[in-house]
Amino acid sequence: MATVTSTRSDVNGIAVAKEFYIFGNGISFSISPTIHNAGFKHDKLPFRYQIRASPGIDEVAHLIEREDFGGASVTMPHKLQVHRFCQQQSKTAMAIGAINTLVVSGQGPNRVITGDNTDWSGLHSIIDHYKSSTGRLAKTGLVLGAGGASRAALYAMHQGGLKDIYLVNRTKAVAEAVRQQFSDYFKITVLDSAKDMPRDYDVVIGTVPAHVTADEQFEGIFRGHGLCIDMSYKPRQIPLLAVAQRI
Repeated sequence: MATVTSTRSDVNGIAVAKEFYIFGNGISFSISPTIHNAGFKHDKLPFRYQIRASPGIDEVAHLIEREDFGGASVTMPHKLQVHRFCQQQSKTAMAIGAINTLVVSGQGPNRVITGDNTDWSGLHSIIDHYKSSTGRLAKTGLVLGAGGASRAALYAMHQGGLKDIYLVNRTKAVAEAVRQQFSDYFKITVLDSAKDMPRDYDVVIGTVPAHVTADEQFEGIFRGHGLCIDMSYKPRQIPLLAVAQRI
C-alpha cells in the first residue's frame, strides 16, 4: 500500500477518485487487485485497482496519461520500457535499470510520475533473514534469467553482501549486456550453464516465468544447503522450487 499512501490527492480534505493498475502480460491470475481493493475499502478511499494486460507498454499509455491515474505496479515484460513515461526515477531504479512501481505526485501541470523498484528490497529482506536465521554467510549467488526482474535480483544479492554473483540466461549475449550494465557497481560472472559452477550456490533466484520452465532444466544445480527463491508465484508447483526441495 506504499504507492497508495504516497499518491493520495486531496481536494478540500476529500480524497479524489483515482485509478490504479497492474501492467504486464499474462497477469490474469494476479491477486494484486484483491489485496489493494481490500485496502481501499478498509480505508474508505475512492480508489480502484485493476489488471491491464498487454504485450506492449504503449498499449496502456492512454491510462498513464489520464488525470485520474493514481499509480501502477509494473511486471513482465514492461519493466525495462516503462521509464519512458516517468519524469524521474528513484536512485535504486536508476541503478537497477528496471521499474516495477509508478508513483504519482501532484496534479495537473504539476503532476510528476516517479519510477521506482521495490523488487530488490523484498529479495534483500529474504536473503538477510536467511543469513540471520541460519548463521550462514551466503557468499555465492546465481540468478537465472536476464530480464527486468533479474536486475533487481542481482542488485539484491550485492546489497545482501554476496561476493561471487553468477548469471545464466538462454541467450548469453543478453546476460552479457546485463553484466556490463552493472560493471561500475559490482562484478557479475556470466556462465554458459548453471551447472558450470564448481562450488555450491548459497542463494539461487529464478526470474524466468515458471510456465516456460521444466524440472529438467534445474537438475544438477543444487548440491547442498542454501536459499532458493523464484519470483513467479504461479503455478503453485514451480519447477525450480520443486527441484530444490528434493535436495
